Amino acid sequence: MNNRIWNTKNPYQGEYKRVLCVCSAGLLRSPTAAVVLAGEPFNYNTRAAGVDSDHALIPVDDVLVDWAEEIVCVNAGTADRLRRLYKKEELPKVVTLDIPDDYRYRDPQLIQIIKDQYTKHLEEEKVSVKSS
Repeated sequence: MNNRIWNTKNPYQGEYKRVLCVCSAGLLRSPTAAVVLAGEPFNYNTRAAGVDSDHALIPVDDVLVDWAEEIVCVNAGTADRLRRLYKKEELPKVVTLDIPDDYRYRDPQLIQIIKDQYTKHLEEEKVSVKSS
């Protein structure tokens, strides 16, 4: 565990934003989101995990939460479950998309939905910063 904790702050990760993508099992939607957000135009350092520890290949844990600068949840239910697992002050910024569990890994339609919804989030964030 100590090596994992040290690696959360490993300086060789570069200056890329660290984004944890989360769905229920961490097998389809969140790994696809991680691929999308790691590529152009976002270029983030991404990981994927699941909130359902009984089914997730890589369950969300303290080390991943500590590593992340932002957590992207695929839907409100996932975000709610994450917030029940962690206190608000323990979590970095949480972004919630609206993606049902109806897609295969890297499904082209899923990729487009992730791009569209995350881009919309960024645009809304810019507007709210300007109006503050």
